[in-house]
Amino acid sequence: MQSEAKIHTEHGTDSSPQGPGCSLRHFACEQNLLSRPDGSASFLQGDTSVLAGVYGPAEVKVSKEIFNKATLEVILRPKIGLPGVAEKSRERLIRNTCEAVVLGALHPRTSITIVLQVISDAGSLMACCLNATCMALVDAGVPMQALFCGVTCALDSDGTLVLDPTAKQEKEARAVLTFALDSVDQKLLMSTTKGLYSNAELQQCLAAAQAASQHVFRFYRESLQRRYSKN
Repeated sequence: MQSEAKIHTEHGTDSSPQGPGCSLRHFACEQNLLSRPDGSASFLQGDTSVLAGVYGPAEVKVSKEIFNKATLEVILRPKIGLPGVAEKSRERLIRNTCEAVVLGALHPRTSITIVLQVISDAGSLMACCLNATCMALVDAGVPMQALFCGVTCALDSDGTLVLDPTAKQEKEARAVLTFALDSVDQKLLMSTTKGLYSNAELQQCLAAAQAASQHVFRFYRESLQRRYSKN
């Protein structure tokens, strides 16, 4: 697992000392797309695309009010149909990740609502949702102690690790693991897993995700620099 793999971003290709198949798909991001939310972002990973809108800090219902911090709510809408159990589970995981970094104590007795719309799902949907959420929070100016990103890993039957897997790769994988990591020291904020894997494979996937997160955060910086450098 020592050969070089290619990490693909919007600005070409960078090399990273990871294993075979450990490559990220093409990234693209556009902020401030929607007029009604306080912040919005569209995030594309390969053919997986998610649109996120952030409302708030705003007035909160009395029943949901928290006296010492903001109330965070996440709504995930599938491409077609009504939200189901899978969407509710992803909402909870995204909310937990946001609560770990958003400085909600600066806006007590308010609500911050994040609405996510799945445009297309071609694999690594959870990671794409996390990345879209982070960029929308930045666009809305919500105070955070760090940025965060999502990275999905898949393990095939041979134990080969694949970063940012497609839907086909996820379906054929023995295990799929998604991690949310912060931008300060790549601390693990949240993880969700499916399938069978050993503890050593878990640590291998986490290390690969932490290395890949550096490329995601660099893409964040470049995307924001391009946006705010335009005169």
